[in-house]
Amino acid sequence: MSRPLDGVRIVSMALNIPGPVAVARLAADGATGVKIEPPWGDPLKTFNPEWYDELHTGVETRVLDLKAQAGAEAIRDLLAHTDVFIASHRPSALARLGLDREELRQRFPHLRHLNIVGERANAEAPGHDLTYQAQEGLVTDRLPATLVADMTGAERAYAAVLLLLREPAGSHRVVGLFDGLRSITAPIRYGLTAPGGPLGGSNPAYGVYAARGGCVAVAALEPHFRERLYAALGLLDGSSLAEAFRGRTPEDWERWANERDIPLVAVKPLQ
Repeated sequence: MSRPLDGVRIVSMALNIPGPVAVARLAADGATGVKIEPPWGDPLKTFNPEWYDELHTGVETRVLDLKAQAGAEAIRDLLAHTDVFIASHRPSALARLGLDREELRQRFPHLRHLNIVGERANAEAPGHDLTYQAQEGLVTDRLPATLVADMTGAERAYAAVLLLLREPAGSHRVVGLFDGLRSITAPIRYGLTAPGGPLGGSNPAYGVYAARGGCVAVAALEPHFRERLYAALGLLDGSSLAEAFRGRTPEDWERWANERDIPLVAVKPLQ
C-alpha cells in the first residue's frame, strides 16, 4: 500500500530526541530517511540504546566528520538529491559548516530545510529539556517525569516538515523547543490548571482522590457526567468527594465507573 510520504527524501543531522522522533514518524509515513551522525555518535544511543534502535528502524545511518573535507563533500552529495534537510544546531554552528540558510539556498535551491533550536528568539542560547521546563515552572525538587519540551518539539518538527513539503522549493522553517513548551504551559499561565483554578482543584468533579491502596482520577467535567457521578455516589451535587472513594480499591472504582459511563480511572504508578 502507498503511504503519504512515499518518494520524499529526508536527510537529518539532528541528534538526541526531537530530530530522531520526528524522522521516525516521517519514515513511518513513507519518507526515505538518512541520518548523519558525527564520529562520536548520537548521545541518545549511549543513554538509551533500545529507544535509539527503535527510532532508527528503517533509517539509514551514516557517520561523517563534517569538519573534514571528505565529510563536507559527502553531505553535499546527499543534499543534492534530497527534498528536506533537518538540523538541530545553533545558526552559528551551521554557518561554520557551510550549511546555514543562505548557503543552502545558493547551493541547493530545490532543498527545503528545517532547524530545531532551543528558542526561536534566542537561537544561540544553550539549553535542554530540563532547563526549558525549569524556566516554565515545571521543575520542583526532582527531575521531570518526561521530556515535555523534546517530545513537543518533535511533534512540531514533524508538522513543520509536512508544511515545508507544501511550500515552494528553498523554503525554511525553525522550530523552537522552548516555544513549544510555552504552548503546553498556557493552561497554567491563564489560571486554568493553577492551584484553585477550574481544573486546579476548585471543581470537585475533576480531581485525584485517595482510594484503598491507591488513588483514582475523576474527570466528570460535562454536566451529564457530573450529574451521573454524584447520583451514583448518592451525594448532593458539589459535595466534597474526599471521603467517597476510600472504601474500595482504585481498580474496583474503575470497573464501577465503566459500568456507569463515568470518566474515572485508577491512577497507575510510573514505570
